[in-house]
Amino acid sequence: MKRCAWAFNDILIQYHDNVWGKPQHDEKMLYKMLILEGLQAGLSWEIVLKKEEAYNQALDFFDYNKIAQYTQSQYDELMSNSLLIRNKLKMRAIITNARAFIEVQKKYESFDNYIWSFTDYQQIKHYYKHSTDVPSYDELSMKISNDLKKKGFKFVGPTIVYSYLQAIGIYNDHEIDCDFY
Repeated sequence: MKRCAWAFNDILIQYHDNVWGKPQHDEKMLYKMLILEGLQAGLSWEIVLKKEEAYNQALDFFDYNKIAQYTQSQYDELMSNSLLIRNKLKMRAIITNARAFIEVQKKYESFDNYIWSFTDYQQIKHYYKHSTDVPSYDELSMKISNDLKKKGFKFVGPTIVYSYLQAIGIYNDHEIDCDFY
């Protein structure tokens, strides 16, 4: 099987084959991927994927309704969990983004409606021969980043948003010779 060059070990292959670039419409998964992409900032994606199960357990399986209600003591508990990335700003963003996510759902009926409306509910298929050809951000990721920030989201810069768009399948950035293209 031919895959994108970046999918070179078991954990990355599993993510590549089962998640990345597949159109996602499940609210919980849309929130989860937004959080995981924010956690990646400054780290490798492989590190985040290795900690995914720990986050599932610590964050009530990414139940944004529960996370939005987290208290200071729950935040402190997360910060003391050695299995997690214990960056104060990233940890606060998990809770802040849950609250902002719910507000977007109220205004747009779902986060899915909101995020997919930027592309008229269509996947954008790019034509990249090599993973190194893929930009770190583009005009759309800058637009969405600015809008998310206005809505109170944190850790949603244009590069994070571009990766998010790939992760949830709004962008199909599989290399053109990848079997998943």
